[in-house]
Amino acid sequence: MRIEFLGTAGAVPIPRPLCQCSVCVEAKEKGIPYSRTGPGLFIHGPNLLLDTSEHSYEQLNRSNITTIDGVCYSHWHPDHVQGLRVLESMNADWLHFPPNHQTTDVYLPEQVAKDFQHRLGIHEHLQYFSDEGFIRLHLPQDGDTFELNGSTILPFRLAEDYVYGFLLEEENKRVLIVPDELYQWTPPKSLQGIDVAILPLGICEFHPLNGERLIQKDHPLLQSEATFAYTLQVVKQLQPKRTIITHIEEPDGLSYNDFKVLEKKLREDEYNIEFAYDTMKIDV
Repeated sequence: MRIEFLGTAGAVPIPRPLCQCSVCVEAKEKGIPYSRTGPGLFIHGPNLLLDTSEHSYEQLNRSNITTIDGVCYSHWHPDHVQGLRVLESMNADWLHFPPNHQTTDVYLPEQVAKDFQHRLGIHEHLQYFSDEGFIRLHLPQDGDTFELNGSTILPFRLAEDYVYGFLLEEENKRVLIVPDELYQWTPPKSLQGIDVAILPLGICEFHPLNGERLIQKDHPLLQSEATFAYTLQVVKQLQPKRTIITHIEEPDGLSYNDFKVLEKKLREDEYNIEFAYDTMKIDV
């Protein structure tokens, strides 16, 4: 199983449009790995795409991916779904009549399917794709798994119960992917010692290198978003063999170089943590 990080930002990519901060200026000048596009993961083997940010076209075109056997959505937030038109673009046959469309299986976990009914017009968009034959919709209920190319995928609700994490199992390997919204989630003991944990960074309430407060303590975001300190607590509870952190956003004000320094600091504290970057690939 190989995991490819198509995009490692969240709602606020790097560089942020019009921003002249040092992190964004550096990203404009140097590109990857300093720049970051919207959240997206591809798991080679099951050939599963998780989420379609507005940068999906760019991400897929710069990759070597040639086959997508399934697409699954974690939740309805715009940064995770707004590139869904890529499903039409990669499958529609506009040249022949009758057309010979390709069809991709799309999996919507239980609450995701419900939220898509009334958020951002997503249901109507996907239903159109289904009616045209570009996609085939699957609606797994909570507790259901689905199979792709010998891999078993279990979507499960987090504490913020509109969003899902995913447990992927293939032979004797287990991978945990939580694309976003780690707030108040406590991992079950069954996930302890997992081979790979992919987790969101969370908000940097304090600068992780110098300790400076970055967000005022009464900011309402701290009542609804996990912090980086909370993410580290989750890592301690999971005790994974390897941890990759993604969903890294511009407001945190940290550059690729800062994260390399932070990796070294965390290793000294006995955390086996790496920070993802766009185009990064890992083998499991």
